[in-house]
Amino acid sequence: MPEKVKRSKSESRNFNDPCILLVNPWIHDFAAHNLWSQPLGLLYLAALLRQAGYRLNFLDCLDIYHPELQGEGLRRVRHGPWGTGKFPKQRIPTPPALADVPRPYHRYGITPRIFRRELISVPVPDAVLVTSGMTYWYPGVVEAVKMVRETFPSTPVILGGIYATLCPKHARQAVEPDYLVEGPGEYVVPGVVAGATGGPMPPPTDPSRPETLPFPALDLCREMTFTPILTSRGCPYRCPYCATGLLYHGFIRRSPESVVDELEYWLQLKGTRDVAFYDDALLMDFADHLGPVLEKVLSRGLLMRFHTPNGLHARYVDRESAFLMRRAGFRTIRLSLETADPSRQLQLGNKTDNDTFRRAVGFLTEAGFGLDEVGAYLMVGLPGQEMREVQQSVDFVLGLGLKPLLAEYSPLPGTPLWEEARRASRYPLEDDPLYQNNSALPCAGPGFGFAHLKSERERIRNHRSPQSSQISRRYHAIGLEKTLL
Repeated sequence: MPEKVKRSKSESRNFNDPCILLVNPWIHDFAAHNLWSQPLGLLYLAALLRQAGYRLNFLDCLDIYHPELQGEGLRRVRHGPWGTGKFPKQRIPTPPALADVPRPYHRYGITPRIFRRELISVPVPDAVLVTSGMTYWYPGVVEAVKMVRETFPSTPVILGGIYATLCPKHARQAVEPDYLVEGPGEYVVPGVVAGATGGPMPPPTDPSRPETLPFPALDLCREMTFTPILTSRGCPYRCPYCATGLLYHGFIRRSPESVVDELEYWLQLKGTRDVAFYDDALLMDFADHLGPVLEKVLSRGLLMRFHTPNGLHARYVDRESAFLMRRAGFRTIRLSLETADPSRQLQLGNKTDNDTFRRAVGFLTEAGFGLDEVGAYLMVGLPGQEMREVQQSVDFVLGLGLKPLLAEYSPLPGTPLWEEARRASRYPLEDDPLYQNNSALPCAGPGFGFAHLKSERERIRNHRSPQSSQISRRYHAIGLEKTLL
């Protein structure tokens, strides 16, 4: 049971029909992009509570479709062809801790005035559930909770999510929630809500069978341009930079039938054809998991477009998986290369090597994927990493005709690389999660700075592979209708 941090005085409420407010807070950062982003964990909790009879209200500070944005001087963002888009943003002062970062700092999402008006418009809740994203985004959580408390001073606040799990001590001090939940909330938060409100306890779910959870309450979102989906929880790998093993203990998967049932449900209810997989090991045991999912998608005639923002393991891409992914409708392939340096590949878990990666790309192009549909994630700013390693990795990816996607390293507490990151960083990482901001390149060494990274990104933008252009033209000539069959 989560520790109770403090308890507000209770108001007199009608506990026969308790009301819960769910809040997805702002992002405060130097950069933020809406790449198929939804607070899926919070929406799973919403579905569980609704199943038990709770009334729900959902306020999303990252709502790019809010009708009042234009009235606040912010343009309503148009989403891209696959359901992605940019967040509206407002310039705010850079935190003093990050004053050395030569980039403007923003609040991403709706304005505080819009959020305050939304708070005033909803019924007084019996409890407020607040999620949290990256550790260094906590100022947005603090700001949102402060406004919630100003509006509902007697309502208990329950905080969960990534920041709450990885930095619980800091979260208790900075946010001062009434309850703080660490780890997956689906099996803990319903009991906390019931205890805090006197409301009903949702029916039990089996943690070993994630298909016993109801579908997430995506219908609470203002607009649904894509379907985010999890076919598994956790990851069998323990990459030294990754916190998934701290957020989800173990690795469990849903039945293929339940995954396809959910895809079909949202397609019929909302008409959403774009699907973003949130899995960390989507292709593992392809023949027993994703393969059957895609075969069922095809047999039911579900015309969908699939995207993999979390990155796929190149080791699991073979001819069979590549051709089936193509037939089923995969459109945005992201492969996790991380680096083309063999010694660094060993250090990061040895998930792939250059020959394996090159072979995976060959299978994807043989299956009909245009190289402009396939990107490769490269990590930059790792402890001890030199700019030369990044440049060589970029050259390797460009040589394959792919687009390198540079992902700055964020040191996260509790991960195997944390102690090395602490020694390498110019910041006292343990003092403030703000120092973990990847845009600050907190662990970059001498000769690896913001100007070098900007120059490398410009080089990538200006590069155009003749091979990629030829395959791209051939792909677009086929036409979307045929490739969906």
